[in-house]
Amino acid sequence: MSIIKAKFKCMSVADFGSYKQVQMSAIYGQEGESADFAKATPYGELKINIDSGVAASNFFNPCKEYYLTFENCEQ
Repeated sequence: MSIIKAKFKCMSVADFGSYKQVQMSAIYGQEGESADFAKATPYGELKINIDSGVAASNFFNPCKEYYLTFENCEQ
């Protein structure tokens, strides 16, 4: 099983009533952990729409950083 971990920053959360749209960008930094992630992923974007009726719609906040874990799906 392969797993890759990335670090992204929430740039914005837009509320469209029935859903929220979260936009994230790959983390950039010159020191410590952020420098390690910036070297591995110098550029990246993620945009997701989340149904307003679920708890996840309130999870993301602008300016906060998040780890993203990518794992192969076993089919």
